[in-house]
Parts: sequence; C-alpha cells; structure tokens
Amino acid sequence: MRLALISDIHGNDIALETALNAIDRDVVDEIICLGDVAGTGPNAGTAAQPRTTLERLLALGARVVMGNVDSYMLHADSMESPEDEMMARYWDIDKWCAEQLTAADRTFMQSFQPTLEVDLGDGMSALCYHGSPASFDDPITPTTPDDELGRWLDGHNHAIFAGGHTHFAMVRRFGSAYVINPGSVGMAYDRTHPAEDIHFAGWAEYAVVTVGGNGVSIDLRRVAYDKSLVVDAIRASGMPHADWLASEWAR
Repeated sequence: MRLALISDIHGNDIALETALNAIDRDVVDEIICLGDVAGTGPNAGTAAQPRTTLERLLALGARVVMGNVDSYMLHADSMESPEDEMMARYWDIDKWCAEQLTAADRTFMQSFQPTLEVDLGDGMSALCYHGSPASFDDPITPTTPDDELGRWLDGHNHAIFAGGHTHFAMVRRFGSAYVINPGSVGMAYDRTHPAEDIHFAGWAEYAVVTVGGNGVSIDLRRVAYDKSLVVDAIRASGMPHADWLASEWAR
C-alpha cells in the first residue's frame, strides 16, 4: 500500500500541478488531502486557481479532510474580521476567494470530513485530520508536549496519524505510532531566523507512506516550481492586498 498525503494547497494550482505530477511518478494507491484546499488562492479572478484546485481533487476522486480555511470559506458571510492586522488581510483575501466559488464547488467542499480513516493493509490504519483529531485549529508540532498530544491521540488505535495546518513537514513517534505532517503544497515556508523572516518557498511538499512486508516507510518529499509564476498570478488576480501578498512570495 502506497499512500500520498498532501495538505494546505491554498488555491495554488501551480504548486498542486507540480506535486501531482511528482506523485503520479511515485505510483501511489490513494491520495488523501488534509485540508485547506482553495483559500488564499493567488489568482481566482484570472485563472480561477482556487476553483481549479477543487476541480483537480474532484477529478482525482481524492478524499479530503475539512481544514480551518475550508470551513471559513463556507461560512465567510457570518465571520468577523480578526483584530490582528496581518490576519485581517488574509481574512479579506479568503473572503474574496470564497466569493469566486460556484454552487458545485461549495457542494464538494461540504463533503470534506473532519477526520478520515485509511486502511493501510497488514492490519494497520491511518487517521487523517487537519489540525488534530479534535479540531482543525489544533497545531501539532515536533515540540508539542507528549501529554498534550496524548489528549488528542489517546484512544485512537492507528499506526499513522496524519495532519497538516502548520505548513511544516514533520515525522515524530508517539508510542508505537507515527505522527506525520506532509508540509504544505501551496504555501510551504522557507524557515529562517529570526521567525519574522519566514517567507513562502518555491517548492511543493507532500509525503508518501508505504506499508508492506518490511514495515512502514515514510518519505517527506519536496519538488520545486517557479514561484515567480505565483507572484505574477497574484498581481494579475484583482484580489485585495495583492501587492502585499506578492511581496511575501517575492522575498
């Protein structure tokens, strides 16, 4: 069994196409998306990238977990803008992206599940979610204390726990299980120090889990694309705060 895990596409169809082409060469049995598919897309107005990411996943028959931004887009009219200035800009962008969706897009997004179970064979299974099994807003990181992690994962009997949300790729052990974050397809972070210098990278991240007679193999993958195409798409989109978002990519 070979399972591909993708997450946090954020409407970046340039990155999604790159990742899916690489996954096609990997020859997997199933692709699971861990949420945040269409929000913050760089070019809904011209190339309909947030909608195209949805269309690609629907055509693939991929199962999708509900992400926090997915949920926001479905309920944007009832949400209030955050007080934090940067988050308020993202709120404006995501609301604009939500306005691009068709009724069919919304129907597909409403099918996204809070969690998904995947049979891996050999008596093993994976539990997939966005933040944690309890909430799409919970961040699981390499340094999340075991007791906190236990509040989310204890009681679930799975060999693999897989989530996204943080945009940082990760593999860590929890008891006899593995906890995986494949990173972000569409808004991967190029992590530098200090933390305020973190910016968006020109690579799409994903993971491949292989289960067979020799046990479990977990491969974190990264494939490059031309992020100047994303910058151009943002500036041509007509979205709010386009120059600001483009500058976050251009660094």
